[in-house]
Amino acid sequence: MNIRAVAVDEATRVSEIVEDCRQLEGPLLPILHRVQEEFGYIPEQAKQVIAKALNLSRAEVHGVVTFYHDFRDHPAGRHSLKLCRAEACQSMGCDALAEQVKASLGIGWHETTPDGAVTLEPVYCLGLCASAPAAMLDGEIYARVDEDCLTEMLAEVRK
Repeated sequence: MNIRAVAVDEATRVSEIVEDCRQLEGPLLPILHRVQEEFGYIPEQAKQVIAKALNLSRAEVHGVVTFYHDFRDHPAGRHSLKLCRAEACQSMGCDALAEQVKASLGIGWHETTPDGAVTLEPVYCLGLCASAPAAMLDGEIYARVDEDCLTEMLAEVRK
């Protein structure tokens, strides 16, 4: 399949998602969630399709995608590791932990390991302030994480 055919299929699928959600009150966020669920991120072409369908500018759609930390405008790895960066976690050593994880994975924030296994994202509160530092791996939350715990979690998903 050539690149143009993939782009047309992508635009068609985004249009179908828009039509499914158009009747909702404030449809932009549900549409973006569905598009990300479908593709793993919000493709650039999708922003234009959504903007046109909702009578918004592409810049408005892009602004929403970049404002909310759960939306990605680039493909992510097979697994998503989110480390809390909020004050409670900072007070419990998340900065040092984050540096260790970045060194271990060989990537920075918002990057994916070369093998495509793990994307590292910062988040600003997972709601476990009393059990800091906190992390989320593929939607599952972990409390009182340390380097050994994260090393074990990452080894498991990279098998």
